[in-house]
Amino acid sequence: MGEREHEHVRVAVVGSGFGGLGAAVRLRREGVTDFVVLERASSVGGTWRDNSYPGCRCDVPSHLYSFSFAPNPDWPRAFSGQEHIRAYLEHVTDVFRLRPHIRFDSEVKRMSWNAERLCWDIETSSGSLSADMVVSATGPLSDPKIPDIPGLDSFPGEVFHSARWNHDCDLRGKRVAMVGTGASAAQIVPAIQPEVSRLTLFQRTPPWVMPRVDRNISGAERWLHRQLPFTSQLRRGLLWGIRELQVQAFTKHPKQLGLVEELARRNMARSVKDPALRAKLTPDYRIGCKRILLSSDYYPALAQPNVDVIASGLAEVRGSTLVAADGSEAEVDAIVFGTGFHVTDMPIAERVVGADGRTLAETWKGGMEALRGASAAGFPNWMTIIGPNTGLGNSSMILMIESQLNYLADYVRQLDVLGGRVALDARPDAVRSWNHRVQERMLRTVWNTGGCTSWYLDASGRNTTIWPGTTGEFRRATRRVDLAEYDVLRAPAARKDTAQEKAGVEA
Repeated sequence: MGEREHEHVRVAVVGSGFGGLGAAVRLRREGVTDFVVLERASSVGGTWRDNSYPGCRCDVPSHLYSFSFAPNPDWPRAFSGQEHIRAYLEHVTDVFRLRPHIRFDSEVKRMSWNAERLCWDIETSSGSLSADMVVSATGPLSDPKIPDIPGLDSFPGEVFHSARWNHDCDLRGKRVAMVGTGASAAQIVPAIQPEVSRLTLFQRTPPWVMPRVDRNISGAERWLHRQLPFTSQLRRGLLWGIRELQVQAFTKHPKQLGLVEELARRNMARSVKDPALRAKLTPDYRIGCKRILLSSDYYPALAQPNVDVIASGLAEVRGSTLVAADGSEAEVDAIVFGTGFHVTDMPIAERVVGADGRTLAETWKGGMEALRGASAAGFPNWMTIIGPNTGLGNSSMILMIESQLNYLADYVRQLDVLGGRVALDARPDAVRSWNHRVQERMLRTVWNTGGCTSWYLDASGRNTTIWPGTTGEFRRATRRVDLAEYDVLRAPAARKDTAQEKAGVEA
């Protein structure tokens, strides 16, 4: 990257998943073409590129899990698989001519705020550059988390995380351990159960599972959506409206979820006849406290004779023997971890250095917080997509991403109006006020009162990931940038020139 050694761009976008590609499209629509998308891998797709495990699919309906500005009339199923979502993102990249802007194999190593030049100095694995503004769209589900298990290094077989699936490892006829019971495990278990000789599930906490009402989308439906686009919009709107109506049960009246709980119990009873196994699989917390899983084949797979469910977490590895916290043991040939991601401690935060010389990770040591889920105090002209308290428990994250893209668009407009070398830095009191309101609303939600420990909570038990309201509320809150919530920074030279001009006028 020698010729780009001192390259400067107006905006640097980090990541090419839904958030990064959406930001790129929105920037172009705002007339900004001087931007780059920095992608550490060799292709676009984000989490839908990385997660290629057997059975991988989305638990949000396809027509809602796509950009409103890039509808896809040809979704093959009501809930699409990983390969179709990845193909959709490749299609968006091509249709909106984003490839010239993307720098593949360019992992961000460090981003430092340059107070003199009012820009970000960025070091990547393929060279360095600077940017007036950074849009961080790395996403919370990008860096896998494998627990520190004593003896794991000495395990003689294959070990990998669900988000880094080893396709060269043939699991057929092998004894396999699945560690974790999240959304990935609920898809992997039924996909590999018929092929392995023995499958042992290490379950620290059982999930609530509802049936996935999935089906093929007929050719006639797809033809209709192609010929009459408003029908696709109507379908999307209906899916959105249903989920908006559900929000109050999660955020204000968790007791209303009791009926849903009963439906989940009946779903289990239909497939799991063994009372002892049902007891292991029945959660002791309110449904919705942890992510509700959608699967129609998870329980049937667990009831098969070649599957063992150990109702305890993995505590130790002794050679080929896996030992659970309750003392149970299992001999296995391969270990698959479905243990989630670094969500509340995102590694990218270690690489972002703000105005005071501290990293974002140090600033967020007491818990992540950002103004309207986007701007962190002390990090001027830096915006995150899917930032703190922007996650959802029952709807499509694409809705939240598009709201943040509205905020990004107005952010760019405000910089243009202010003119010159200028930056916006979120005021600490504005960040605190926003975060206080969010946390106050969080107190009565099912995620805080449901009696579980989930990845929504950080190390101190604070919910720094979920948005405690409707997507409509968030869209209204991020429609425009309020300059009163920001300090306006100007480069020293610009401030000096302004002072000289003022002195000349007074003279």
